[in-house]
This record gives sequence, structure tokens and C-alpha cells, in this order.
Amino acid sequence: MVYVNINGKDFKASEGSNLLDVCEDNGIRIPHLCHKKSLSPVGVCRLCLVKVSGMRGLVPACSTKVTQGMQVITDDEEINDLRRLNLEMLLSEHEHNCLTCESNGRCELQDLIYEFGIDHVRFPINKETKPVDDSSEVIVRDPSKCILCGRCVRACREIAGKNILEFTDRGPAVAIGAGLNEPLGLTECASCGACVQACPTGALTEKHARFQGRNWEFNKVRTTCPHCGGGCQMELWTKDKKIVKVYGVEEENTENKGNLCVKGRFGLDFVQSPERLKKPLIKKNGKFEEAEWDEALNLVANKFQEIKNTHGPDALAGIASSKSTNEECYLFQKFIRTCFGTNNIDFCTRLCHTPSAVALTRAFGGGAMTNSMSLVDQADVLLVAGLNLSEMYPVFASAMKKRVMSGNLKLIIIDPRRTETAEYADIWLSPRIGTDIVWINGMLNVMLNEDLCDREFIENRTQGFEELKDIISKYTPARVEEISGIPEAKLKEATRLYGKARRGSILYGMGITQHIHGTDNVGGLCNLALSTGNIGKPGTGLNTIAKQNNGQGAGDMGCLPPIYPGGQPVSNPVVQEKFEKAWGVNLSPKPGITEANMLLDENGIKGLYVMGGNPMRSGPNISRIQNVLENLDFMVVQDMFLTETAKIAHVVLPACSFAEKDGTFTNTARFLQRVRKAFDPIAESRPDWKIICDLSQKMGYNMSYGHPKDIMNEIASLTPPYAGISYRRLGKGGLRWPCPKKDHPGTLYLWAETFNTPSGKGMFSPADYKPPAESPDKEYPFILTTGKDLYHLHTGSYTRNSVALFNLSPEDVLEIHPSDADRVQIKNGEEIHVRSRRGSMKINTKVTDRVPEGTVFTTLHSDNIAVNALTIDALDPMAKTPELKLCAVRLEKPA
Repeated sequence: MVYVNINGKDFKASEGSNLLDVCEDNGIRIPHLCHKKSLSPVGVCRLCLVKVSGMRGLVPACSTKVTQGMQVITDDEEINDLRRLNLEMLLSEHEHNCLTCESNGRCELQDLIYEFGIDHVRFPINKETKPVDDSSEVIVRDPSKCILCGRCVRACREIAGKNILEFTDRGPAVAIGAGLNEPLGLTECASCGACVQACPTGALTEKHARFQGRNWEFNKVRTTCPHCGGGCQMELWTKDKKIVKVYGVEEENTENKGNLCVKGRFGLDFVQSPERLKKPLIKKNGKFEEAEWDEALNLVANKFQEIKNTHGPDALAGIASSKSTNEECYLFQKFIRTCFGTNNIDFCTRLCHTPSAVALTRAFGGGAMTNSMSLVDQADVLLVAGLNLSEMYPVFASAMKKRVMSGNLKLIIIDPRRTETAEYADIWLSPRIGTDIVWINGMLNVMLNEDLCDREFIENRTQGFEELKDIISKYTPARVEEISGIPEAKLKEATRLYGKARRGSILYGMGITQHIHGTDNVGGLCNLALSTGNIGKPGTGLNTIAKQNNGQGAGDMGCLPPIYPGGQPVSNPVVQEKFEKAWGVNLSPKPGITEANMLLDENGIKGLYVMGGNPMRSGPNISRIQNVLENLDFMVVQDMFLTETAKIAHVVLPACSFAEKDGTFTNTARFLQRVRKAFDPIAESRPDWKIICDLSQKMGYNMSYGHPKDIMNEIASLTPPYAGISYRRLGKGGLRWPCPKKDHPGTLYLWAETFNTPSGKGMFSPADYKPPAESPDKEYPFILTTGKDLYHLHTGSYTRNSVALFNLSPEDVLEIHPSDADRVQIKNGEEIHVRSRRGSMKINTKVTDRVPEGTVFTTLHSDNIAVNALTIDALDPMAKTPELKLCAVRLEKPA
């Protein structure tokens, strides 16, 4: 720390810190336009000029570092005369018409002109106008309002990890352009809008927000993004029950530090979609009819009670939602256990990340991401497996790319498909799909033989290493290459990079988990972390990236068949007594059935309550699921839209969006943050928590809360990891569980001193390779695998109701390798028929070498292409997760 004297007062600051930031942090205002805290300083606008003793002339504060004893003057007549001169010169560059500018009221240039009282300009004004570029789906570029500060250029490069926007030409002709002076819509712009948020004028604005309201007319509410598991903080600008603009919250105590992806910034208009459900629907004679809430809830309560009385509590089940708030998920599982009287409660993580919960609990004693998002700033090496970060969690991916490009982070990508993320990798391994445990065991084999294991950590903090050695001894690099296709040399190179890291962190996704041996795969990654001691420290750990906003929270709230909130077993008598006393009813000690059982067992349940789920698109072999659901005695779906699952329900209850209610989400890194109501529910839709309470009353159980904060208080009283959580504390920002006490600061990373296993030690779990449930053969010679794209989330039930996102990515396409396209005589863009042993689909092709030969890839976001009609319903024996990442298909060119 150093002391610096500013305007006659002494201030303490970090040596080498930015002088402008030091001044602003201490309440000293210095005008500026080119500077933005999250971007590198350039000092081009010359508005932040200050006097510094010992330096000749005036210097830009934004690019001056503080030193011990520095004396600074920020404000005097000479400085302000120069600032005024610079402002007038900026004004003379264009004819600025604030009356029709979208940034009127939010323009930093406008604010400075007013602050300096500039009512005339002493220079001739350039009245030439330049063409507006509105080729992008979401961004409008108006060069006539550009002041050449370069903030957009730096935001594109330093935040988005792109280089789309650049300075072009030289001298008086200098300008900012896209690509090689192309229209923005024809470039590889990711449409994240970082440039829009960085722009201090109206040169870059939101296309769909034009003429939707002036800046002072909007209601502004801070909340949490409802899309992926990142938990980005955002400020909604709303008017007339519409989300018009969205800005990232630029604070340190956030995961995104002000950055957003295209879905967060431009993909929230699903909230005001005309397709929203507005009233309850009851199916009569095969057709839906609108009904009043009382009629619908009475029917639902009576039908569920009738099934319970006739067939018993276990004939009923509930599927919760990883899109709903913690409070709503808590009430949903409470409803299933108190009103239905069963533990048949599950949610969509069963279809993707339950292998994580099983394997992490077995190895460490808890099924959650071990570290925080700050790991990207602390790790030396990242090993990313089965996860396309650029499309799954773009904001984190951008931070990762920035650090990789700076040379401070080494990146290993393990993915059969050459994703955009793989372009940044130091090492990219492309294993055959379904062979993950092979390369994992192979890395362990190399570690053991090259003495890369942390012997001290293994001896002091783990169990089962000797048993592991017996298994991995068989997985020589040569055998790994034979089975997985990964060259020996590449495997060794990747192993040495991770094994020698001072801090190595593993991130993984559904490419690891959605297999019949997904639990083995995650367990193998646990073995890697334990064998190198990369656990229980900053920048290390085993970190799963969840696909949805509250997947972690729904599990924390007990929306799983064997556990109550906080992972407390339903079979434990002490735990059962605790919840019986709190809820005032007798509870079942019998663990319930999984979502896979609910959807695939033809002779299973009789009644089903689905809150926000869409298994008719997310589940495997959906023709089988459809048969099960259509033969239920009664099914209720509670959602915002008439999804494919809702269409076959008996009753549909209209739920409102995240913007119409209060609550909390827990992101993939255990970070709890507030969801805040921006406006009242649209039409007659209601928050999930209110619907559950109303239905509970109809079924004879008193469930009544005045506000979601009261629900959180109950959660905290019963859930040890959440015991220190309250809305009062969350008002100041997020908290990361475990947070066991009211004054606890939260936990950045898990397992620092001990594990939560019976022995307190990390447990190795050996696993041998077993082939997938289905492999290519003569009849079905190709492998079909699936994933997501940047513009949509999972089944697309929300995102395809966003105008911008739908236009950016209107349909699923089938990626096929050029040699395979030649083999089946198909051209890029042509339609092809894809068939498996279970179903078929018609889809347009995209010929690309991003996929390996013999493999085809598609997403599952479209409403008219049922990709999961083809996938296999074979399950992981421990997690009951289906093998959605792999099935055998054949390709047929239409006649």
C-alpha cells in the first residue's frame, strides 16, 4: 500500500493501481469517456487530464499508476479549460441530435456537456452522416454518433474474446468497423452486447428496444438471469410489463462482473411472448378449454386425492423444475411429501447431472461444484471435459479465453467434437464417444508411472489408492489409443500438463455424465483430482457446469427421491422426526422413485404433477415416454407455455416468469442470489409458490406464506448449509453455501481440511471400461450425439419464444463430416432422414469437419424436430441417467 495526496488530502491505495480508479473509489470525480473499469486503459479522450508533481504537463489519470508520495491535482481552471476544449472538439465531429437518440438520458457525452455548461461549439460542426448498420439481429451501429473512444473495440476483444470490432483507416478517416468493414450481421459476432454496454453514446444500441421508451421512463430492477447455471446479475429495464433493455451489474460481488451473453442481454423477451399461458386450461373431450382458477384447482385436488385414496400415496409423483426459484422448489417437494404422502419427487437433473451427485458424494461427501467461478483467475491449468463452455456458459468462457490469451492459463480440452472452445486449447484430445473412463484411467496410469501423483496428499487425505492402482495398471497409453483413438503422445502431453500444475482444475459437462456409465466417468475425474491433490484449494477441484439456472438449488431443496432439503436422508429416523415436527404431518421413510422410473415404467404411477419440466423433449426415447404419460389417470403441467408435455396433460396451470416474482436462485457454484419482481404477473398467471400454496389448501394441508422471504426463513431453519441465509443478507449481494450461521461469510471452496465421508477422507473409486449400450453396426453405422448451441437452452421451450434468439438460430441442424456427406451423397443445407431403432427425424445438414468421421451431431432446441425420439433409454445403474449422448443411427437421403 502507498499514500497519495489528491487535492491536498492523503489517500491510501495499492501501489501500481490506476489513478483514475483510485480517485473515483474515494469519491473524487474526474470526467472521462474512453475509460471503463473492466477494460484496459488507453487515454485517448484526454478528458481525465490531471496534474502530477514531477511529471511534465498534464497526464491522463486513466493510464497513470499511483506511486508512494504522488501529489495530484484533479481540478483547476487550466485543467477544466482543456477538458471543455476536448469536449467541444468531440461535439464538432458529428451533428448530435439528442432528441431522437436511443441513449438520450443515458449518454455519458450528454452528461458531460451539461456538466460543463457547453451551449455552443467554437468549431465548425461536421454535418455529414454515415450509413446506419442494422444488419445484426440485436445491435444497431450508428457511426454518426461514434466518438472513437474505442471502448467497444476493447470490450469485444477483452470481454467477449472476439476481435470483430476494430479501428479502420487512419488520420481523419479513422473509424470503427466490423471485420473487414463488413456489416456486423455478416461477421462472427456472438451478439453478447458487451460493446453496447461499453458504449458511452448512442453509437451502439439495442435493436429491439428502439422507440420502446426513453431512458427515464423505465423501471429498473436488479435480478438474476434465468437462463444457464452461471447466475449472472443483471438490471432489467422494464416498461408496460415488458423487458425492453438488460444490462449486466458491474460489481465485484457478482459472478459475471457486468458481462452477459446473448441470451441474458437479448433473450428475455420470452417473458412478454404472445404464446404465454394466460388462464388455466382443462382438457374436455380431447380439447383444452379456459377455466377459472378455482375450477382448475378443485379438479386437480379432487383427482389427486382420488388416486391417493384408491391406489395409495406412491401412485402419485412430482417432477420439479430447475428453472423455478429455491423457495418454489422447496414448497413443491414439501407439497409432494405432505399432500401426496410420498417421496416420489425428482427433477430434470436426473436426465443430465445426477451422476455428478452420486460420484461426488461417494468421493468427497457432497454433490456440488467444489470451487467458485474465481477458479479461472487462480488455476494454472484447466482440464475441460465433455463441455462446450463457449455455448454452455459463455460469460465464464470469455473470462477463461482472456486468461488463456494472456499466457497465464494452460487449457486442455477433451471433446470428440472440435468446439469453439477447443480453438483456444493448448492440447485438444478427441476421444471416441463413450470411452471417457479409458482416457481418464490412462492419465492416471501415466501419472503413476511418471511420479506425478501427490503422495503426501494421497497418504494423509485419501483411501482406496491401492485398489485403484490395480485397475489403472491395465490402461497403458497404447491400450488407451486402441480403444479411445487418443494418440499415446497426446495423452502423455495432457497428463504431464495437468499433473505438474501447481493448481489444476477440472470442469466437465453432460458429455461426461449422459452415459450409462456416467457415474464411473465422474468418479474417474474425482480420482484425477485426488491423486494430484487438486482439491480443497483455490483454483483446483472438480467443477460441474449445470445447464440451467437453478439446477443446483432444486437439488439443495430436496427435489430428489431419497433426500430432504440439504441432502438429509428420508430414511434417517432423526431427520424424519425433524421434518415431521416442522411440517406437522407423518412422513414416509421410503425413498421414492426417480424421474426415469416415472417416465419409462408403463406399470408405474397413476398421477403426475409437473412443474416447469418438459420431458416430452428432454427425455430419451420420447415415443415410450409419450405412451406412459398418455396412459396416466391424471397429469397436471404447470408452466409458462403450452410445451410438448403440457399438450398431453389433463390440466395446465399458467405460471408466471422470473420477472414477475421474488425469490432466489443458487447457481452452479453454490452461489445464492436474489430474484426480484419487476412487474405483476401477466394476465392470470401466478408464481409457482402461490399455485402450490393454493393447491395445498385445496388438498387439506395448510401452506400459507406472506412472501418468499418467509419461505427462505423456513428453509434456513431446516437446511444446515443454508442456515445463515436470509433476504436481508442477500440484499447486499450473494452468499455461497455452506453458510451455516447468520454471520458466516460463505464458503469459496469445499474440502479444505476434511471430507464429509464416513472416514473424513477422499475415496478413490476404480472403474473398468464397459462399452456403451449401443454401438454402430452395419444397419446403423453412425453415432448420433447431441448438445446445445449458443442461442438456446436445452429443449428451447423458453428461448424459442424469444424473437431475437429464434431469429439468430431458428432450427436444429445435423452436423456431418465432409467424408460422410460424400458417402451418403448429401450436400450442405439439404434435408436428410435420420433413423435409429426407436424413431426418426427429418433435419437439414451442415457439412463440417468439426465432427469426427462416423459421428453426426445436433442440438435439441427446435419444436418441430424431436431429436430425442431417436435416443436410447438405457440407464446408468446407479444414477438412473439415460445415455442421451450416444445412439446408433443410419442416414437416408430423401427420395
